[in-house]
Amino acid sequence: MSGPQGPIEPMRPADRPIDREVRIGHVHLRTADIDRVRRFYVDVLGFDVVFEAREVPGWGTTGDILFVSAGGYHHHLGFNTWKSAGGSAQPDGVAGLHHVALNFSSKAELAQTVKRLVEVDWPLRQLTDHGTHLAVYLSDPDGNDLELAWDRPFDQWPRYGADDAPAIDAPLDLDVLLAAVER
Repeated sequence: MSGPQGPIEPMRPADRPIDREVRIGHVHLRTADIDRVRRFYVDVLGFDVVFEAREVPGWGTTGDILFVSAGGYHHHLGFNTWKSAGGSAQPDGVAGLHHVALNFSSKAELAQTVKRLVEVDWPLRQLTDHGTHLAVYLSDPDGNDLELAWDRPFDQWPRYGADDAPAIDAPLDLDVLLAAVER
């Protein structure tokens, strides 16, 4: 099977593999404005505030910090203004973080969050059915890209290389996704 850059190679285990139980614990992002990012991640997306501080003396840095969580983890996302207060978003064409994926427990939970974004007219950049998962791409107030995703159960994944395997970047219909909202 070929992709846009040539043949798609099958997964190859590392010669010296990392712990197979390792998980990405949290992502810490710079922000220009803690209040603005708080309104987006807490008021719109629905994260819980775990910790928030303004200009903490003695930390060796100046600026604000916000930790948010889904379900009581110490923090899934951290934000600070230590080197970025009032700054602009990263321009395209530079190396760095491409996006952060937030994986939802069900299609209905993903749809509920996307519904909240639609209700506040937040721009959704791309809606894609990747075969293995559904994905909604957008940018946060600082221009950090997010992928809101729901993984299909493994037994429903397309078998790449099979003649009937769908495209891995098929369009996802917003109305069909929103219909999955639990009432």
